[in-house]
Amino acid sequence: MTGEDSRSTPLGSRLPGYEAVVYDLDGTLVELAVDWDAVAEAVRDVYAEHALVPPTEELWGLLDAADEYGIRDEVEEAIAAPERTGARDSARLPLGDRLAVGTGASADATDGGPESDTPHPPAGVCSLNCEAACRVAVETHGLGDALVSEAILGRDSVGSHKPDPESLLAAIDRLGGAPDTALFVGDSRSDAVAAERGGVDFAWVSDLLAE
Repeated sequence: MTGEDSRSTPLGSRLPGYEAVVYDLDGTLVELAVDWDAVAEAVRDVYAEHALVPPTEELWGLLDAADEYGIRDEVEEAIAAPERTGARDSARLPLGDRLAVGTGASADATDGGPESDTPHPPAGVCSLNCEAACRVAVETHGLGDALVSEAILGRDSVGSHKPDPESLLAAIDRLGGAPDTALFVGDSRSDAVAAERGGVDFAWVSDLLAE
């Protein structure tokens, strides 16, 4: 899916038409202070400690394979620990700034400009990061008032993670919306694929900020 695909939607004035908006976290609202190469190396070390040959070098592939090898808890913690620390040390991104001050992402709202009078639909988070890190980042950057707490979901909140749409659909449900009346905002192909598989409109954060 690309920014030109039929379900990829610039936000702008169409926001009031949605019953729910779900945001990705890392790279969309905040930037976690995490060295992902180091995290992948730590996960490979977990495999080595159990005398296992890693089936892939890719971090999320290593996590997905951990169940089969019986080391899910150790691998999850090797990823989650730096995520929690990185969430405390994270930087709020421009879209997070808009959300925090109540501007949402209206076409009339610009960085440093006046706040929009357009009400923001109920909002949540669907992230590939662990839920604890999501909540640390939300608290650190004062985003709690802009988000529905029950709709802040990470990779460990339900039975699967992006690009499987289960966590995205769960967030929408907890916001009281439906897939065909919701919008997912993200920055990665995984986000776009999750939206496509779930039948949810998608907006690239870069397109949204350009409004």
